Amino acid sequence: MSLRYLFIDMNAYFASVEQQFQPELRGKPVGVVPVMAETTCCIAASYEAKKFGVKTGTMVAEARALCPGIHIVEARPRLYVEVHHQILKAIDTYLPIAAVLSIDEMVCRLLKNEQEPAKAIALAKAIKQAIKEQIGPCLRSSIGLGPNRMLAKVASDMQKPDGLTVIELKDLPERLYGLKLTSLPGIGDRMNKRLARQGITSIEKLYRLSPGEMAKVWGSKVLGYAWWKKLRGEDVPETPTHRHSVSHSHVLPPALRNRGGAKAVLIRLVHRAATRLRHMGYCADSVGIGIKLVDGPGWHEQERIPPCQDTITFIRHALSLWEKMPSGTPLRIGVWLGGLTPDQNVPWPLFEKEQKLARLAKAMDKVSRKYGGDSLYFAGMQRTDPKSSSRIAFNYIPDLSIPEI
Repeated sequence: MSLRYLFIDMNAYFASVEQQFQPELRGKPVGVVPVMAETTCCIAASYEAKKFGVKTGTMVAEARALCPGIHIVEARPRLYVEVHHQILKAIDTYLPIAAVLSIDEMVCRLLKNEQEPAKAIALAKAIKQAIKEQIGPCLRSSIGLGPNRMLAKVASDMQKPDGLTVIELKDLPERLYGLKLTSLPGIGDRMNKRLARQGITSIEKLYRLSPGEMAKVWGSKVLGYAWWKKLRGEDVPETPTHRHSVSHSHVLPPALRNRGGAKAVLIRLVHRAATRLRHMGYCADSVGIGIKLVDGPGWHEQERIPPCQDTITFIRHALSLWEKMPSGTPLRIGVWLGGLTPDQNVPWPLFEKEQKLARLAKAMDKVSRKYGGDSLYFAGMQRTDPKSSSRIAFNYIPDLSIPEI
């Protein structure tokens, strides 16, 4: 049996959720934006909009020019997370989920008696139907079946929307030859250029490399040999990943595109990142901020700090970095806490002042969990609306048990 994995990719997820919950948008071009402003960009587009060339990253003004009838809607992050969990529940009625890779991608491992192609295809069809029946007909998915996780993912991308594609061992390697190198998960623009410099411009040329040549290309025997085996359909264990940072960013609404408004959003984002850091059980040893200006280049800065997890310390360092920000009109602001270490590996602060800050942060978390995220907040956040700074990334699913800050 060559089919070991079933990969689910929800099609145009954010836009599809909006069409499901706003029936008047069904069958119409939709662009989802983080904030209602002409100077922002689409973070998702429906397939009706994609036909006109609108895609993720398209500026609103350009989207309107490409597709005059497009409906621009503001993102609703909490709704997308709630629907995500409903989708997981629907999938779980047929197969246990091995891994949630992003808000719109999940993978299941097939048991031995489920790996026969007819059985695997029947399961895939049942999952697609369960999602439509339990959540709604606008929630379409493309499912890939393959001998390993990478090839199942490749298969899921081969037919969109609402596809079902199978790649078996007997199909290799010819089934891959018509695809671009960037169709393989893990080969982005930078890696594609690196391969091109070595004369590797197609999957066929990549496939012909020996394990040793693969190791040279990737600069690692482990990675090179793993890629060699994955392309041949072998089931290579996924390398455990270690979280290195917690980050949040936000496109500023027009009313906050000034230094005072951006500073208030910065404080809220640091507060949110710190709360999430403690919820995850980590300490951080660096703070960074980044600004994208309306007219001008982006700017970022970071600095090292003693490992901690209290909000006030992070805010103080973020505001110190803020003073170095170049002049200009801010469009987007981001913060990140880096160098993460599990908090049980970090000793309790020695000094009473630091101990008080740590206890204060935990006390604020306790109050927020009981009375809501806005029951206590820092004065510098007062100009911002907590809902206005909500953001959702495809590869980060917010924990709804953490109060909205």
